[in-house]
Amino acid sequence: MTTELLIANKRSGKIWDVSNCTQIATWTTNRTGSPGTFKFTLNKAGDVAFLEGDTVRFSVDGQLQFYGWVFTKEKDRWDVINVTCYDRLRYLKASASYAFYGQKAGDIIKQIAEDFQLTTGALADTGYAIPSLIEQEQTCLDIIGGAVQQTLLNTGKIYVFYDDGDGLALQEAADMISPVVIGERSLLAEYTYKTDIDAQTYNSVKLARPNEKTGRADVFVAQDSGTIKQWGLLQLYQTVDGDLNDAQLKAQAKASLSYFNRRMRTLNVSSLGVPGLRAGQMVLMKVPGIGDINLDQYVLLDRVTHTWTNDDHTMEFETLAI
Repeated sequence: MTTELLIANKRSGKIWDVSNCTQIATWTTNRTGSPGTFKFTLNKAGDVAFLEGDTVRFSVDGQLQFYGWVFTKEKDRWDVINVTCYDRLRYLKASASYAFYGQKAGDIIKQIAEDFQLTTGALADTGYAIPSLIEQEQTCLDIIGGAVQQTLLNTGKIYVFYDDGDGLALQEAADMISPVVIGERSLLAEYTYKTDIDAQTYNSVKLARPNEKTGRADVFVAQDSGTIKQWGLLQLYQTVDGDLNDAQLKAQAKASLSYFNRRMRTLNVSSLGVPGLRAGQMVLMKVPGIGDINLDQYVLLDRVTHTWTNDDHTMEFETLAI
């Protein structure tokens, strides 16, 4: 395994490869809600000098793993420096107000990217135009997350918003399948498996649309009497945009119920590292006797953390095994 960790100083134009003086490096991605994070611990050597805002590029065997910017430095008396870097999604933590009408998630991402002078990579055409999305003083990351969530609830397709190294990207998870197989005879080290109906399970969905004429909300309900009998009533109540018509709201309530009306299965895995594997991708897992199931299916990665120390590469990831 050959690693390359480059730091480029914007002011001087100098570039250093600090791979040989790096003790440990970690790269973490989450499927939603946060930027990619790269951290490394460096023994300062030679004329290496960099500041916040300088760029960092990390590759393994010629394959780009992370490209981003230095945000935090911490140095001790022995010249050991801990560095934290983020990718482009970090700049979307800025707050803003937007009103979008009849635009797809990719169009919304492109508009926000232009406003914040961020480049874009491949943006998938979701085929679904969101009737309206109005947000006041929300982070751009949350606004885009809301657009992706609305697309999921109305199409049943999971899309992943991330930084692909070239720019902000949007891709369907089904198009991000890794060829890797992880199981008892392939890469797997340890795992923990949890089932619950606590955090993200709902068997009754109520959508309330404000009605200015009556002064009351129009409510649309979708529920499953079978799981209500088994689990009790687990209700999700949301206020939705007044521009949505009855048919759209009924379809959204039905789609939301289909997505949330299930017992959650969470799998946390420790394994040997697979370069480039990131949250949002799907991998084939083969783990027999994992509790109530024999796992032999593709799973969606919610969070992935890679760790490189010397010549060792390991990773930990969390997936919802449905």
